[in-house]
Amino acid sequence: MKCIFKNNKGFTLVELLVAMGIFTLMITGVVWLLITAFRSRNIIWEQLDTQSEGRKIIQDFSNELRSANYSSIGSYPIETAEDNEIVFYTNMDSDSFRERVRYFLDSGTLKKGVIKPVGNPMEYSDENEEVIDIVHDIANSGAGLFGYYDESYNGDGEPLAEPVSVNNIRMVKFNLMLEEDPTVSPAPLIIEGKVMIRNLKDN
Repeated sequence: MKCIFKNNKGFTLVELLVAMGIFTLMITGVVWLLITAFRSRNIIWEQLDTQSEGRKIIQDFSNELRSANYSSIGSYPIETAEDNEIVFYTNMDSDSFRERVRYFLDSGTLKKGVIKPVGNPMEYSDENEEVIDIVHDIANSGAGLFGYYDESYNGDGEPLAEPVSVNNIRMVKFNLMLEEDPTVSPAPLIIEGKVMIRNLKDN
């Protein structure tokens, strides 16, 4: 009596399906890791870009406000001091005239308006204001951009209560919260600066 053994080579249908399932899971995992790594890298770069942009804004604002002075027609150095708007006079260029500078928040965008004095007699005309966007994606969510302090400020304490009298201001705090995409960013980037106005010092 002969015994015949068959050597069946290859995969059964069940084995093939299992192998394909494992391969699909592996590919899915690798793709997910790559996508996550790519998104994380983008978030990091966006945060770095936002941080660099915010620091430049703070630096420009500080330089302009620090040298605020009486306007070219004799107006007080600070015209308006509100939570999300400040207007002051400073010399931004090489001429001898002082520009009217306005930083203000408009629909989540920090904007800057500049008016050069013109005419005889000289005046600052709102029609001549040149407005540019400084930075988008402001996420202060109720917290004001600006805080104001008088001569009694020693590094600690609350800002002056609204409405602020411009004659009492000696220092301004700039509080900027930036968030390019709330759905992916880990948290808003907070950039702060404090500026002592040289020409308003009491001593």
